[in-house]
Amino acid sequence: MTAVDTHCPYCALQCAMTLTETSSGVQVRGRDFPTNRGGLCQKGWTSSALLDVEDRLLTPLIRTAAGELEPASWDDALTLIANRIRALRAEYGPDAVAVFGGGGLTNEKAYLLGKLARLAIGTAMIDYNGRFCMSSAAAAGNQSFGIDRGLPFPVTDLDSAESILLIGSNIADTMPPLVQHLAAARRRGGLIVIDPRRSATAALCDDGQGLHLQPLPGTDIPLLLALLHVLIADDVLDDDFLQARVDGVAGALASANEWWPERAEQVTGVPAHSIRQAARTLWRASGHGGGQGAYVLTGRGAEQHANGTDTVQAAINLALALGLPGRRGNGYGALTGQGNGQGGREHGQKADQLPGYRSIADPAARAHIASVWGIDPADLPGAGLPAMQLLTSLGEPSGPKALLVHGSNVVVSAPNAEDVKRRLAGLDLLVVTDFVPSETAMLADVVLPIAQWAEEEGTMTNLEGRVIRRRRLRPPPGEARDELAVIADLAAALGHEFARTALDVFTELGAASSGGLADYAGIDYDRLDEPLPAHWPYAAGTPGTPRLFTSRFAHPNGRARMRPVHASDVRDDVRPGAPMYLITGRVLAHYQSGAQTRRIPELAAVSRGAFVQIHPLTAARLQITDGDDVQVASERGVVSAPARLSYDIRPEVVFMPFHFSGEGSVNRATNPDSDPISGMPEFKVCAVDVRRKEA
Repeated sequence: MTAVDTHCPYCALQCAMTLTETSSGVQVRGRDFPTNRGGLCQKGWTSSALLDVEDRLLTPLIRTAAGELEPASWDDALTLIANRIRALRAEYGPDAVAVFGGGGLTNEKAYLLGKLARLAIGTAMIDYNGRFCMSSAAAAGNQSFGIDRGLPFPVTDLDSAESILLIGSNIADTMPPLVQHLAAARRRGGLIVIDPRRSATAALCDDGQGLHLQPLPGTDIPLLLALLHVLIADDVLDDDFLQARVDGVAGALASANEWWPERAEQVTGVPAHSIRQAARTLWRASGHGGGQGAYVLTGRGAEQHANGTDTVQAAINLALALGLPGRRGNGYGALTGQGNGQGGREHGQKADQLPGYRSIADPAARAHIASVWGIDPADLPGAGLPAMQLLTSLGEPSGPKALLVHGSNVVVSAPNAEDVKRRLAGLDLLVVTDFVPSETAMLADVVLPIAQWAEEEGTMTNLEGRVIRRRRLRPPPGEARDELAVIADLAAALGHEFARTALDVFTELGAASSGGLADYAGIDYDRLDEPLPAHWPYAAGTPGTPRLFTSRFAHPNGRARMRPVHASDVRDDVRPGAPMYLITGRVLAHYQSGAQTRRIPELAAVSRGAFVQIHPLTAARLQITDGDDVQVASERGVVSAPARLSYDIRPEVVFMPFHFSGEGSVNRATNPDSDPISGMPEFKVCAVDVRRKEA
């Protein structure tokens, strides 16, 4: 029997597992690792079923003149793509071709995809679906600390915490093995969860184990400012820390002065006494307050707003006021979602970024990457458009005419999804690289079949900035190819020779990242199998950096920066004709757009389709009973799904999961308006009309 030690294909915990090829299929066994300690969620336990799904893509497909996708050879598919790219570049310029990547791609694929776009195609138009995931946390982290690493400490540091504040993160459903790291805080009654729903994570606060604050959607900033206001009023700020290590303190504190708890209660719906209790719990737990340690952690619920960067900044201001970042056993962190959501945003998929988390506008960064790639810096394109702007530019007279999609299912995952679908249909060329026929792949002119997680080699970077190995158990089926080889083949068809093995690309990535914020130059690929962790930055000649900020922050002066934050209204707010808020999120059995998990029978049996969670009082007013088909309409689109009555949601709010296509595809209704700093769309709240669907 063949067996390999590898990691789960899903979330950023990257839980360790061993895969064994047996006569009855691939066996999955949990493996001891700091993030999961041998445990797996139901997605992890069933992950091997992905390898043998019935509709696996096995051969390239080309759309015929009759409009059907038909099998084709690799030579024909690659030649068609290269010829169309050349023709579009010749007629419209290189920015007529765009590339859209994904946060699940290995570090090597993310790096090579950026190189394909900027070198082989010559386009500035590249971004990725991580713009929908971590961009607001990344922007706020860069503003505040000068660097963006989701957790700037190992996840095991949470084990000793006395209090943990979770803002907009339902980890009990999205990454269940992480819950064990909350145990100490729960035993001490110190888990604080901010969520408009009583989610599975909020329920962990029951029985004296913590406190659930349930604000109205879109009011996280007033709530966070009120928490800071309590600390100011109680005179318990870590003044020594702020004076020694933080700039911008006065302005940030002034922005919190106007949000006393009673005022915040009127806006958020969270009782003033609960706000005070939460703030004081966090302070008493902090090192400054004499406790065992406190953490502030943000997730997508805080970030996926048109003011998401400010929301995260407010959370960081709170953490800095308590002296948490950089103090052992305390801290601030953002919980990265996608499997390589951390590494995927470090090495060149982002519109404004070069490998090593370098700015594409920095002349020194451009010179360094140009030297690695053997070109003149002037030949590197400038910054492109962030994901939502890129997608809405498709089909416009000055927009891209072709799109290459890798590791993303934008027809389901992008906001205002019907408009995105229409724009994709109007392209001169749509190429989708995937291992299953996703909704986006089925719109393509060319579909390229690729290997998936247990059929490829490479590295991933988990939520704590640790670089790990992905190991190959078996070759891909049929004519499916390793995605690195596909990218290299396409580059060759365009006249460029790229490295094509994971080891060779990782070696080049190390050189390209050397000296950057996300420096991988000192990581030995072969030693990633050893127990010693490899946390970036890992410059040559260093042991890596498990914990950031212990002595200085990454800004040139070594200090963190607090920034004033002000509340703002929801962009698409409630009004006559749209009197309720729609919020979205994940369920335990599914992941992202569901393109993978909806194909696993055990997971599909647990969660077969979309639903509308609605408060019983609201349902009674609207004459909706449990199981009725409900129509949810925004100004962008209409979705429908069965009602699921629950007291776990506020009466003014309905919730839908975002994993499904068809009539229940909630992103038909969500708002594409984006944060002006991060480019993050406002997935998490919009105004809707809710009514029982007529037969």
